[in-house]
Amino acid sequence: MIKVLFVCLGNICRSPLAEAIFNAKVKESNLLSSFKSDSAGTSDFHIGELPDERTIFTGKKYNLEMNHRGRQVNRTDFRDFDYIIAMDDNNLRNLNNMKTRYGFPDKEIFLMRDFVPGSEGLSVPDPYYGGDEGFEEIYKILDVALDNFLTKVKETHQLYV
Repeated sequence: MIKVLFVCLGNICRSPLAEAIFNAKVKESNLLSSFKSDSAGTSDFHIGELPDERTIFTGKKYNLEMNHRGRQVNRTDFRDFDYIIAMDDNNLRNLNNMKTRYGFPDKEIFLMRDFVPGSEGLSVPDPYYGGDEGFEEIYKILDVALDNFLTKVKETHQLYV
């Protein structure tokens, strides 16, 4: 089973939406038995909380199943997940510091938009302090990035249905 962890700062906006979109794409590809995904935050700001109401609204708009409570990245995540994907540079930097501190210096951490040609190095913007349009924007960004990520993973692991 291929395990994927999506990471943002508080785990209530970008990463739970990425997790929900990814799960829908995996289900659509008839690959549910091949994947396990989760999301987490690098901060402890929203542990135990439901996703932001605007994240939930956006998920419902696109018929996404979202069953998540905020949690913080921990040591076992570096051991257990095959792919850890950060939403932005700050979280990428935090994850790279954590992996060394937790004893996993060789663990590769990915940036979400690096899977989109022409968008390498760009962040998925944090919509928390904005309006509903920011959540629509990150949905569109994540939808494309996750299509590309899933295609890459299917090729890498030779997953054919």
